[in-house]
Amino acid sequence: MMAMLDQPAPQPRRSGRSPLFWALLAFTVCVAAFLIVPILLSVLTGLTNNQFEGLSSGLTLKWVIKVWTDYQHSLWLSMGIALACLACNLVLGVPAAYVLSRTQGRVARAIEELLMLPVALPGIATALALIVTYGAVGEFRTHWTFVLVGHVLFTLPFMVRSVLAVLLSVDMHTLEEGARSLGASFAQRFFGVVLPNCRSGILAGALMVLTLSIGEFNMTLLLHTPFTQTLPVGLADAYASLRIEVGSAYTIVFFMMIVPLLIALQLAGARKTTP
Repeated sequence: MMAMLDQPAPQPRRSGRSPLFWALLAFTVCVAAFLIVPILLSVLTGLTNNQFEGLSSGLTLKWVIKVWTDYQHSLWLSMGIALACLACNLVLGVPAAYVLSRTQGRVARAIEELLMLPVALPGIATALALIVTYGAVGEFRTHWTFVLVGHVLFTLPFMVRSVLAVLLSVDMHTLEEGARSLGASFAQRFFGVVLPNCRSGILAGALMVLTLSIGEFNMTLLLHTPFTQTLPVGLADAYASLRIEVGSAYTIVFFMMIVPLLIALQLAGARKTTP
């Protein structure tokens, strides 16, 4: 009893935040403002009647309507190429990641590193290589599939790495052996066991592939033709040769296209992962 009385009383726990917490919070808010404010100002410029006069000139949608009317082909072409790029990544990237996860050794690691070359090299260098190699093949150079090939080369490593990371974190060999012992064929194991277990990696890879394809500029600048102008190239041309309001309105239309797509993918991923 005396020993218990001699023990010091417990100190009350502090409920307030430390100064370091508030300093880090303020720093985070400043960085977020530094990144977001220019985007908000660009959007506001696209809705302003005259950028040089500012908000006093009034707000209008005429620049957005002009972009949607004059550059509708580029908008739909970018979306079509992005979706086609995603389809190619699913067909090529998911099986490639599965093979790499089941194969151990220097050859598999060398292939994995070679897949990263289009990301490590400048996009212009990859575009020049494609032009030199396939630029004289019939009408391929002037077709939108020529741009698609460049986008697939650039985005495929992201799909492979996303799916491969999930496959390596799961004991897929044991799951497949269990399905094999129950009489499942390879197709049944792949579509019934492998794909459901790497769904999160596929969704993450799809998110990156779509956003990277729609926003890709460096490679597309050399690969495109006047008939295959994508959204980022048209955006650069608008800022360079037209009024800044038109270029900013182009940015608004870009957000109108990409944001709902990203939200839909995020909701799909949350729905699939919720038990």
